[in-house]
Amino acid sequence: MSGAPYGLRVTRPARLLGTLALGLALALTACGNDEPTTDTSTQVSETEHNDADVAFASDMIQHHAQALSMVDLTVGRTLDPEVQQIAEDVREAQGPEIETMSDWLQEWGEEVPETMRDHSNAGHDMEEMGESMPGMMSGADFDELENAPDTQFQALWLEMMVAHHEGAVEMARAEQEDGQFAPTVELAGTVVDTQTAEIKAMKMLLGS
Repeated sequence: MSGAPYGLRVTRPARLLGTLALGLALALTACGNDEPTTDTSTQVSETEHNDADVAFASDMIQHHAQALSMVDLTVGRTLDPEVQQIAEDVREAQGPEIETMSDWLQEWGEEVPETMRDHSNAGHDMEEMGESMPGMMSGADFDELENAPDTQFQALWLEMMVAHHEGAVEMARAEQEDGQFAPTVELAGTVVDTQTAEIKAMKMLLGS
């Protein structure tokens, strides 16, 4: 009888340690099994695209086209050299980007949207050309800028282009989050970087 209590004092801690070790092992295994299911983000692909890519390309073509039409309005206007440079930078960047996005849409079998630059009465087609997109000017806004006197044109152009760029950055960030086609997501990153820098420069020129 005297050996039984001694045996219990030895085996109970051993059993307890074994139980704790088994529980820890099961917990670690469970954590390991959960890890692959935690990432639900869109997988970027070099070949596949999704609806977000199509929407981004279609909308940004129209958005860029309006920016180029705003640049067209600077022709013949007296501008500070820094403002003239920004206008030229916008033209040099966004013209080729429109061509690239148009090529993507054609490759995907999607329709390339018309833009305000496809119509002679450009300032009056906004309702059908994506006026609801972030930063897009209305027909009235465009007419106001086009008819502004030289003394007011530069400041008004900068203000409207800042708002336009901010809208483009918003659209591009949405593509970065939801897009699948790697080149489209990369272009969205370029839009964010380039136009954020231009926004900062234009705000400095406005003194804001």
